[in-house]
Amino acid sequence: MPRPRFDTLAHERQEAILDVALQEFSAHGFAGASLNRIIAQAGVSKGSMYYYFDSKEDLYAHLLRVQVGQMIAQAGPFPVPAATEPDAYWSTIENHCLRLVAALDTSPQLKSLLRDWMSGTGSRATQHASGDAEQAVLPWLAEALAAGQAIGAIRTDVSDDLLLDISTAIGRVLDSRVIAKATDPHDQAAAVHTVLAILRRAIQP
Repeated sequence: MPRPRFDTLAHERQEAILDVALQEFSAHGFAGASLNRIIAQAGVSKGSMYYYFDSKEDLYAHLLRVQVGQMIAQAGPFPVPAATEPDAYWSTIENHCLRLVAALDTSPQLKSLLRDWMSGTGSRATQHASGDAEQAVLPWLAEALAAGQAIGAIRTDVSDDLLLDISTAIGRVLDSRVIAKATDPHDQAAAVHTVLAILRRAIQP
């Protein structure tokens, strides 16, 4: 998380610092990125940077949060499926996923950042960022699952917690396929379709 002084900066100044950080982390990965290069290119002093972030890890984690949030905003909105029958329900879910993939493809730097993060930059700060992202999605996912149950698209014989756990676990597989492995748009669409078919078989009645 950024320190309070970063939040008091003008929005344009925050964006300028994060833009430099995005270029550095996407080009070199977390391990190879230099906080000193970010400081120099952003035109801030080292002392000031440590008033903004406690460490390189905290800057990286905050950048992940901001970039993923912007991607979701660009692809949204994502209404809870209002379909009245299962096939239409799952088609809506697949369309939501494809829109996220398309939004991700507009930012090669973000894709590189996420690929680096998924490859094993497992610091406490980035784990917290990942947890924050999942927690932000859970209310929508819970509503979407409830909507599916109401029309017979989702099973009702297991607990809501288990449905959420299964859905998020399979969602991580989809993230891995789309971000770390599939690069061709056709392959990405195929990955979305295949993984959602697996999810559907797991949680349909």
